[in-house]
Amino acid sequence: MTGKKVLYVSSEVIPYLPNNDISTLTYNLPKVVNKNGGQTRIFIPKYGLINERRHQLHEVIRLSGMNLIIDDLDMPLIIKVASIPKERMQVYFIDNEEYFKNRLLDSDKKKKLYKDNDERAIFFAKGVVETIKKLNWSPDIIHVHGWIASLMPLYLKEYYKDEPLFANSKVVTSIYENEIEGKLNSEIVNKIKFDEVENETMKILEDSSYENLYKISIMNSDGVIFAGDNVKDSYLEIAKTLKIPTLNCGFKEGFEKEYIEFYNDKILK
Repeated sequence: MTGKKVLYVSSEVIPYLPNNDISTLTYNLPKVVNKNGGQTRIFIPKYGLINERRHQLHEVIRLSGMNLIIDDLDMPLIIKVASIPKERMQVYFIDNEEYFKNRLLDSDKKKKLYKDNDERAIFFAKGVVETIKKLNWSPDIIHVHGWIASLMPLYLKEYYKDEPLFANSKVVTSIYENEIEGKLNSEIVNKIKFDEVENETMKILEDSSYENLYKISIMNSDGVIFAGDNVKDSYLEIAKTLKIPTLNCGFKEGFEKEYIEFYNDKILK
């Protein structure tokens, strides 16, 4: 991994959010890449429950100030940054008053899914890419984790297909066991099409379940990692049918070697 750049785009990472499979791996994988001579950057949403003072977040003015068009609406993009204590890792936070301020992850305190989760995912995907463009940082691998990052592979393949910064970037999707049950806004396909994104894989989102959101991420990726023993067979079948390289490995003893070998031998070959 010497000299290779890996971008981690995730719904969660510790210490900013509670410890679970996604937040733990998104914390540990960059450490492994750094230890093996690579460079990393991490992006997550700036949810309302993240304490800015405690974690010493600060806005990066030179990266903020852009408006992203989401379904014909101008939505301001705010970028904040913090460093994980005692680690050589910087975390970038995608923020917007409408989509993230005073908000939890995917549902409110009554466990009701937010109706605009589709727009939050579109905003997050575009916000990450636009920020990377401003940083002029060309990643060799873009590794996405969690529902809110699931549109990244599609947008990279279609919306940003002519962007030279990502011409050689490979996309990896991690699929976890603790997926969300329920559906996104039924207008998600039309909102994506507003960005002039057209792709056969979008048909699957006509049934706007979170399961299908993960499936479209797999369909537009160069590699898939199943980070659990009880991942649905439907995900495995898609990867097998499309002949996408796969790895079955979560956060367990020896995971470091398995991930580095997968990156080097299957993704960067």
